[in-house]
Amino acid sequence: MPTNTMKAIRLHEFGGPEVLRYDEVPIPEPKPGEVLVRVHAVGVNPPDWYLREGMRNVPPEMRPKLSLPAIPGTDVSGVVAAVAADVEGFSVGAEVFGLLRFPGLEGSAYAEYVTAPASDLARKPARIDHVQAAGVPMAGLTAWQFLIELGHDHPSPFQATRHRPMALNAETTVLINGAAGGVGHFALQLTKWKRARVIAVASGTHESFLRELGADEFIDYTKSRPEEVAHNIDLVLDTVGGPASSRFLRTLKRGGALYPVFFGDYNPAETAKLGVTTSGTQVRSNGPQLAELGRLLDAGTLRVAIDSIFPLADARRAHERAARGHIQGKIVLTVA
Repeated sequence: MPTNTMKAIRLHEFGGPEVLRYDEVPIPEPKPGEVLVRVHAVGVNPPDWYLREGMRNVPPEMRPKLSLPAIPGTDVSGVVAAVAADVEGFSVGAEVFGLLRFPGLEGSAYAEYVTAPASDLARKPARIDHVQAAGVPMAGLTAWQFLIELGHDHPSPFQATRHRPMALNAETTVLINGAAGGVGHFALQLTKWKRARVIAVASGTHESFLRELGADEFIDYTKSRPEEVAHNIDLVLDTVGGPASSRFLRTLKRGGALYPVFFGDYNPAETAKLGVTTSGTQVRSNGPQLAELGRLLDAGTLRVAIDSIFPLADARRAHERAARGHIQGKIVLTVA
């Protein structure tokens, strides 16, 4: 294992994709409870460009303190290169994947090596390669914690009450907005695993892909407004969220729920009148839950869709691809 420096993508200022610089920096050393991972692939996620832009989309009172230079990224797949003395369960040479230190912004995954809390990692599923594994952690855990099991007691920054996922079964109808994206395509598959009926909302170019994943019905939002054609829904998972999310309230049956991944504003009088609820959470690193996803991936119950792949040095191009939208699955960086 090299003992001095590595290549990494760093931010020295906030801005567009052009501020991503390919630097040479010291290889980090694992602290107690950590392992050092030789990175093979890195998943690209929205928080990566939120950080790059200086978290402009977050209200100032909720904005975390940011310091530069910073290495972005949280999703990794790689091989353990070193292990702190107090770590059990991982050894040098083990293939692992994980969501690092989230919801913090200190994952530092856009690099050839990264230190990771052992609790944030799981064994990489043998059935998939490092590129596919790097596309799983944040998107897969978001879908899992919203739909299957929250798995923690940390308060949500978006609501006072604890998020409690609705029980899904063959009698449940779920509408997924943004179904072709990272979170959406995992959410669709997990919902079908629970035998629920799924209505997938995306642009028409994604229909065949989403049908292959198990969507029972498809709505092309470029041709129809889903809030006008979908009715009597038990649960809406809105992976887009934000100010327009309230339009989905009218699709729900009484007792139904809307889960926005990016929270918006909802009128309490309207939700009370409709007899529906809204609920959300913030995804958190969780090695044991990632291991559960890994078992489903090894069994072939879940698959990972890869939109595009870029070398680490071309992180700028990866962010430019993300900015164009209409992503099918995940964007991944590879590390030589």
